[in-house]
Amino acid sequence: MTIEAPETKIVDSYRVACDGSEGALGHPRVYLQIPEAEGFVECPYCDCKYIHKDAAEAQS
Repeated sequence: MTIEAPETKIVDSYRVACDGSEGALGHPRVYLQIPEAEGFVECPYCDCKYIHKDAAEAQS
């Protein structure tokens, strides 16, 4: 049995909302703040990783 890798999303805002993206099968909506020093944040429910576009460009 394999485990799917968490989803990664590139965003243009330092504040994001995550609800699991699965409708009724998702999780409660949470609002996450991306620290500018780190450039990313992970959802505590679904482990989705949100990367700010400036941090993504710097890593490329």
